[in-house]
Amino acid sequence: MSENKITKDMLIGEILRLNGELAPILMEMGMHCLGCPASQMESLEDACMVHGVSADEMAAKLNASLEGEI
Repeated sequence: MSENKITKDMLIGEILRLNGELAPILMEMGMHCLGCPASQMESLEDACMVHGVSADEMAAKLNASLEGEI
């Protein structure tokens, strides 16, 4: 298991620095402006709320991707 775990309070910028290959998963939820400064300082939970996605489900999906499960 990876020692890095994504939580819903992590900033989008932190998640992308952890693993830039997670960007397509974030884009799937409608977050197409990953490079803009505002998104870099937004938490996963805030981004999910704006896009009508469950933050818990998104964190689980991102963590599954980190673990190579998807």
